[in-house]
Amino acid sequence: MRQIDFAPFRRSTVGFDRLFDLLEASARQAGSENYPPFNLERVAEDRYRITLAVAGFKADEIDVTAQQNLLLVAGRKESENENNQGSYLHLGIANRSFERRFELADFVRVDSANLADGLLVIELVREVPEAMKPKKIAVSTGEQPTAIEHRNAA
Repeated sequence: MRQIDFAPFRRSTVGFDRLFDLLEASARQAGSENYPPFNLERVAEDRYRITLAVAGFKADEIDVTAQQNLLLVAGRKESENENNQGSYLHLGIANRSFERRFELADFVRVDSANLADGLLVIELVREVPEAMKPKKIAVSTGEQPTAIEHRNAA
C-alpha cells in the first residue's frame, strides 16, 4: 500500500495534528488485520452503526469499551479443550481472539451494543452540546433601537 505524505498539509495548517495522526495510523492499519469483518453505516445525520461478524462468540466473550474518541471491541475466545480439537474434519469458522479499534469523532458516544445471530451491532450517536451548536445571530440595520423609542416618546 502506498504511504500518503501529509507533510505539506502539516506545514500550512494549525490545529489539525490529531486528524493527520489518525489518517496516517489508519493507512498503516488498513492492510494489517481484517478480522472480524465489519460494516460501518450512517443511519441518520447524527446516528451511526457498526456491525461486526463475530460468529461463534458469546456475549461474555466480547468486551466493548468506549473511551474518549476511541471505541475498542475485543473478543477473547477461551482455548478449546485439547481432546475436542481432534473431532473437527474442517475448521473454517475463525475462533481466534481479536481486538478492533475505531476512532470516534468528538461528541460521538456509544448508545448500545447488541449481539444476535453472530452479529455484534453497536449503535453510536453524535450529541453536540448546546454551547457548541451554531446559533442564529440577528442582523441589525445599524439604527439604535433605544433612540427610536426616545423619538416616539417625545
